[in-house]
Amino acid sequence: MESELKALEDKIHQFVRLCQQLRSENIHLRQQLATATSENKHLAEKINAATGRLEALLAQFPKGNE
Repeated sequence: MESELKALEDKIHQFVRLCQQLRSENIHLRQQLATATSENKHLAEKINAATGRLEALLAQFPKGNE
């Protein structure tokens, strides 16, 4: 009985450590996701600005069949 309780206690401690590790990893992954999302938004804004500049430049060229 004593050894069974000790084994159960060890498993509970192992479970608690795993939960703490997963919680920490989850926090880290959420931070990475927030950083990636912010970078993605910034890059999308740069692409939109570049697209606008390119369209403005293309509008300055004469049409080919005129």
